[in-house]
Amino acid sequence: MINSFAEDVQQGLSAPQKFLKSKYFYDDNGSRIFQEIMAMPEYYLTDAEFEILSLQSKQIYEALNFDRPFNIVELGPGDGFKTFKLLEYLVNAGKEFFYVPIDISQEAIDALTKRLKEKLPDLNIKPQVGDYFEELKKNIVSQYPSLLLLLGGNIGNYPKDRAMELLGLFNEHMKLQDKLLVGFDLKKNPLVIKNAYDDPHGITKRFNLNLLLRINRELEADFKIDDFDFYCHYDPMSGEVRSYLVSLRNQSVKIGVLDRVFDFGYGEVIWTELSKKYDFEEIGELADCTYFKLLNNFLDCKHYFTDTLWEK
Repeated sequence: MINSFAEDVQQGLSAPQKFLKSKYFYDDNGSRIFQEIMAMPEYYLTDAEFEILSLQSKQIYEALNFDRPFNIVELGPGDGFKTFKLLEYLVNAGKEFFYVPIDISQEAIDALTKRLKEKLPDLNIKPQVGDYFEELKKNIVSQYPSLLLLLGGNIGNYPKDRAMELLGLFNEHMKLQDKLLVGFDLKKNPLVIKNAYDDPHGITKRFNLNLLLRINRELEADFKIDDFDFYCHYDPMSGEVRSYLVSLRNQSVKIGVLDRVFDFGYGEVIWTELSKKYDFEEIGELADCTYFKLLNNFLDCKHYFTDTLWEK
């Protein structure tokens, strides 16, 4: 039986403009490489959001206006580096809450849980491994109000229609007066953005090529990694960074699980990722279109990034 990963790869590589879904970047090795990306000095998103959550945790908590114990449900927490500052503030301030990190990677969840138990032994953590929306079904029946976290600018990985669909699904899985804290990367000097996504260390290239290695391993394919390169560009008008894998020669790749051969022309590209940058007008429109009330934008000092608080 063909799994959803195989089906999505078949769909993407059969399209007139080949593509691979970016959600498949994050196997265990991909998650490790992404930690390297977040540690790069050029990758400003990590520092900007860390600053917000380090210096404005009290203001974020007060804006929640929760008067009883609550859940913090985080979608794709990674190593928890940024969220730690919010959790640390809440634990030290004696607030009663339950932290529910959700990730598709068991390795990532295990590492996060171990790290947090060491640093915050009083933290009440309930880790979950699996699909976001399967796990979020539990939120709608929870007796506690919830703050959902979608940090890191991940919403920018979706085209507008898909972003609206995703946020609409979150809304459906939230109770009235539940809150959603969403990270948005803001439009800024295009050179700053270019250096973050086309890094001189080659880490983003490895991150993209790891997707081909995953297909080789899990779907019995024979991609030759040296026959592909990485390219990305930023359009300051649309606010979109688009990333691609580029075929360096005419070649054919067999994917055993699909029992199919896919042809790639010289210079042909596989679209792997979108990273959309927003302005405040676009953020407000997105909240309105998905039936949220925008309560506040929390900004870093350079105004590179915002964690914006919405209420159902």
